[in-house]
Amino acid sequence: MDLGVAFGITDVGIVRTANQDNFHISPELGLLAVADGMGGHAGGEIASAEAIEQLCGFIAAARGQGPVLGADGDTTIPVFRASAFDPSSTDPDATWTDATMKAMITLHDAVEFANARLYAANVARHQADGMGMGTTLTGMWQPAPHGPVFIFHVGDSRLYCWRGGALRQLTRDQTLYQQALDLGAPEPLPPRNLLLQALGPTATVRPELLTRAVAPGDVYLLCSDGLYGDSDPAAIAAILADARDDNLDACCAALVDLARRDGGRDNITALLLRCRA
Repeated sequence: MDLGVAFGITDVGIVRTANQDNFHISPELGLLAVADGMGGHAGGEIASAEAIEQLCGFIAAARGQGPVLGADGDTTIPVFRASAFDPSSTDPDATWTDATMKAMITLHDAVEFANARLYAANVARHQADGMGMGTTLTGMWQPAPHGPVFIFHVGDSRLYCWRGGALRQLTRDQTLYQQALDLGAPEPLPPRNLLLQALGPTATVRPELLTRAVAPGDVYLLCSDGLYGDSDPAAIAAILADARDDNLDACCAALVDLARRDGGRDNITALLLRCRA
């Protein structure tokens, strides 16, 4: 990728019989994403795959790289051109502020579009609001080489950054448990896996959107809660500290092994990106 070298792995874990996680690496779109699905009868697996597919399709269509067709054949996707993010643009009125806002709006609309498609599928199956298949969705998008990275986040999958010898969590879990911690609620706290929002169960979703300037040598970890849920952050950091362009596959395998040894009961997904030096 223009950002650097990326590699991902997903594993069913030690308890579940099916894997409802999905991840995606798209060099042509400058996009990385992880989705952790939920719902019976393979609904979670469908939701996580569909969310990523619809997100990528929307962004590709918005960049003029292809249509997005919904169930109703609607192709009315807001259009912009990738050159709008090019810092070498010859347009004297173009600014990075304009480009950043346009990219942020597009990303917001892409996540909402994916949610709308999943919600429509739930309605078609006569699922009540708040029910049916759903998924988390967390990722990074760089619209133009050397430009800023845009982070999108719904649910409790996570994005970490290893930089300068320190591990930092860039996203915040959208769970009742995290909300209770933030409010200083007394024990007993809610279960860790109760989401405040996800793609699919409701008609609207409010993604967390951030921008970030990457630095050479940064290592980013996108992961589902099956990886971090029972593992020590220091152990995760120790694996990321050893990440190089030529061993990301081994580092991903080590992260999965760590989660399995620590008794994680969920599917496990790790996607690593090491930014170019």
